[in-house]
Amino acid sequence: MRLSYCVVNTGKRDLLMACLDAIDRVTPAGIEHEILVLDNASREGSVEAVLARQNSRVRLIALEHRAGKAANDSTLLEAARGEYCLLLNEDAELQPGSTEALVEALDHDPRAAAAGAQLLHPDGRPRRCAWRLPTVGSAIAGALFLHKLATVQSRGSRTRRVGWTQSSAMLVRRSAAREVGWLDPSFFVYSDETDFCKRLGDAGWRILWVPAARAIHHDQLRTDARGAARRIVEFQRGRDRYMRKHHSAAAAAIVRGLAAWSYFARALVSRTGRDRYLLHARQALRPWRGEGLRETADSSAPALRRAA
Repeated sequence: MRLSYCVVNTGKRDLLMACLDAIDRVTPAGIEHEILVLDNASREGSVEAVLARQNSRVRLIALEHRAGKAANDSTLLEAARGEYCLLLNEDAELQPGSTEALVEALDHDPRAAAAGAQLLHPDGRPRRCAWRLPTVGSAIAGALFLHKLATVQSRGSRTRRVGWTQSSAMLVRRSAAREVGWLDPSFFVYSDETDFCKRLGDAGWRILWVPAARAIHHDQLRTDARGAARRIVEFQRGRDRYMRKHHSAAAAAIVRGLAAWSYFARALVSRTGRDRYLLHARQALRPWRGEGLRETADSSAPALRRAA
């Protein structure tokens, strides 16, 4: 099997159907492929919609209890049969030519383990989606409001090597993912792909960003105002977990202070996002406090219900 599309659905049936329709439209003729969908314990009819699709060749993995993004991606990677696995969130729509560009990038560089697409806003504007790996230096750049200049790497028109790329539309060499032990499930969501790319890099693999591959990213998490506080808690947890895992305790503490300062400074000048920035500042300083997305999930182990 040449290619496995690996889609995680967190509960947006319409976006999932659009994602699957886009896969059908853009998959090049002649590439042997499969489509896997992991339904993360949704309750709005996504499973039934997938099973009802005309001429559907989807392999469905339906969770009875919600799991984290890293665990879900690992489940898909382990279940996949493809040489390459294209990780997708259900809120991503591949654009024409994207699959070919990503596959070509990994074919051209045998030491490349992952290749991320250029993500787009629904109106076509590019999103920032590839960065240097987090360090104390990058935190200093953020505190000096130089983040875009110093750490963002999703720029230009040519494929380039980057520190890490967002996994909403990321092609992964399955053998490399298996070599490093898949994604780390201790990251429930946020910083999971950062940690994954870091471990791949430490093992001698390269991470690429491929601007010729494009995917619209609806990013429904950002539009979920009710879950904003929990997302902020989980975001800051993930960032601190990454720093403590890959750097020293002292470096993690420095980054907490620098991040808190940068959010507090933004709160001082913001007219509309003051409360959000203040919450970020508090959580950045003390990321172990508060309830995040993990607490909304059932604490019991995921039970799998498989359907052909």
